[in-house]
Amino acid sequence: MVVLDYGSGNLRSAERALQRVGADVRVTADADEALNADGLVVPGVGAFAACMEGIRAVGGDKIIDQRLSGGRPVLGICVGMQVLFDLGVEHGERTEGCGQWPGTVERLHADVLPHMGWNTVRVPAGSTLFAGLDEDTRFYFVHSFAVRTWQLVAEEPFQAPKVTWANHGEDFVAAVENGTLMATQFHPEKSGDAGAAVLRNWLREVVG
Repeated sequence: MVVLDYGSGNLRSAERALQRVGADVRVTADADEALNADGLVVPGVGAFAACMEGIRAVGGDKIIDQRLSGGRPVLGICVGMQVLFDLGVEHGERTEGCGQWPGTVERLHADVLPHMGWNTVRVPAGSTLFAGLDEDTRFYFVHSFAVRTWQLVAEEPFQAPKVTWANHGEDFVAAVENGTLMATQFHPEKSGDAGAAVLRNWLREVVG
């Protein structure tokens, strides 16, 4: 298991959370290790543009694309989820993302920002990440930007992604499950037992 090191600030907390649920984890920017690991975690905190700059500097966008082309699991966390979409718009700056999903990351319409603290989520039927968790389970969020609409339309023979929603002023995407590509806007590593359960589900059911 590899946590991709591209200069993001929450690498070690992601590493510890994965170790807690039994993963053998290495934090590295080495492309070969990131490509060949059983699972790749892409964390992220801070600005979309800065994270994309760091990801591109280590070839992370290409690593993600190659892994997914080969059916190898990738998990994005917080801004590590946001960069998987087409575009980020922050403070008038437009930054291209990794383009794995169509959609734009933009500022939430809410009276209080950042959205910081515990919140419930609305999970679709058949979710892998949230299997075994009650509907009132809370997860820890810290963000002001999010994907506010889901644009991807499933086309046969592909299965539509499972999209989990949360609300802070308005609905936003809280998690996506799309084959071997999965991501959460909340921080599993800061979400206690609930976050550990999500990571454990990912390790067991997706990474194997």
